[in-house]
Amino acid sequence: MKLVSKIALSLVVASSFMFVGCMDASLNSKEVAKPAIEDTSIGLRKVDLFSEDIVTPDETKYSDSVAGSSTKIARAFQDAPPMIPHDTEGMLPITINDNQCVGCHAPGVAESIGAVPYPQSHLLDFRPKHKFDGQKFEKSVDNMKNEISITEGNGELAHARFNCSACHAPQSGGQLVENTFNAEFTSKDGSTKSHWQGSSLTEGLDTLKE
Repeated sequence: MKLVSKIALSLVVASSFMFVGCMDASLNSKEVAKPAIEDTSIGLRKVDLFSEDIVTPDETKYSDSVAGSSTKIARAFQDAPPMIPHDTEGMLPITINDNQCVGCHAPGVAESIGAVPYPQSHLLDFRPKHKFDGQKFEKSVDNMKNEISITEGNGELAHARFNCSACHAPQSGGQLVENTFNAEFTSKDGSTKSHWQGSSLTEGLDTLKE
């Protein structure tokens, strides 16, 4: 047994020397391992990330034009929420007691001052009318039909649409990366106008109109 132990110990020691020798050979080699990904290809700007003066992002510039004097921004795609082209200083955040957007963009008012009116879809309530008395919750639609209810309301902005800044945002003048996207609009005036009017609001939907 002692002889076997000595032989095993000798093999372990010999293996250790061989491993160390291989490490020394690799360290002395002139070949240096190259990183799989260059640091200049990690960020969007494709520059050395260790130079902070180079990786400083472009300045974000929002329009300082007052409402009514700005240039309208074409929509990114059909029925995309239009970007806000004018200055929003003092208009945000929108609260239940202060929504300055509706003062200009409500239908009827918007046309007279050249603003974009919010479409008919913003006047309708698409949410199912469930019942809740504080104790018991009762669904108003069949689970298997996946119906939604459409309430025409009283011509006022639907409560679900009240927070305009949830979908609409100011457009920055800076450009981090090149944008080569070209929109194809399904309607002739799709770049400036929503087509969610009339029957198109419920096209293809199995709805329950209240």
